[in-house]
Amino acid sequence: MSRIFSIADDNTAQIISECVKVLHNGGVILLPTETVYGLVCRFEDKNAEEKIYQLKHRPSEKRLSVFVDDTAKLEKFGVKLNGLATDLAKEYCPGAITIISERNSDSSLGFRIPDHEFVLQLLGAVDFPLSSTSANRSGMPNVLSIDEALAELDGEVDIVIDGGRISADSLASTVVDTRGTKAVILRQGALIINDKFL
Repeated sequence: MSRIFSIADDNTAQIISECVKVLHNGGVILLPTETVYGLVCRFEDKNAEEKIYQLKHRPSEKRLSVFVDDTAKLEKFGVKLNGLATDLAKEYCPGAITIISERNSDSSLGFRIPDHEFVLQLLGAVDFPLSSTSANRSGMPNVLSIDEALAELDGEVDIVIDGGRISADSLASTVVDTRGTKAVILRQGALIINDKFL
């Protein structure tokens, strides 16, 4: 059974400690961001990532994105930040933007620095990025509360972080591909990109 913690309680350090243990042991966490509720696990933990795919019936060809608190953490995982990606990160991070950048020579990765205090504290407590995706069932609208998320997920997560209901007009992050000379918006979300990047 999922353990549920509320970030409204005055025990953030304890909650973070429990989350870190779960992540190290291959678990999956449901948590709030400034945009929507999401699922996270340790980056490149294949079993945990597969569980996320199963929980939300996500097609296997759709990659998970990554949460970090510092773009420097991406370098040891082969992510190459060109000038455009770096400039966008400096301009808008933390914030509701997912930046797609080159990884190694034949792959790519979308990363985000969430503008959410609890998520940033959790990221600061681990030395690895977190694989992430929205907590709705694939193809369904974003979920804005833990009740909505738990009703849609096919199975149980290890920890649920209740951050209260997210505003009904909240949008997912804007997804931007930076692998060319200009930014290409793949999904228009909460954040509006300045024309100078396009």
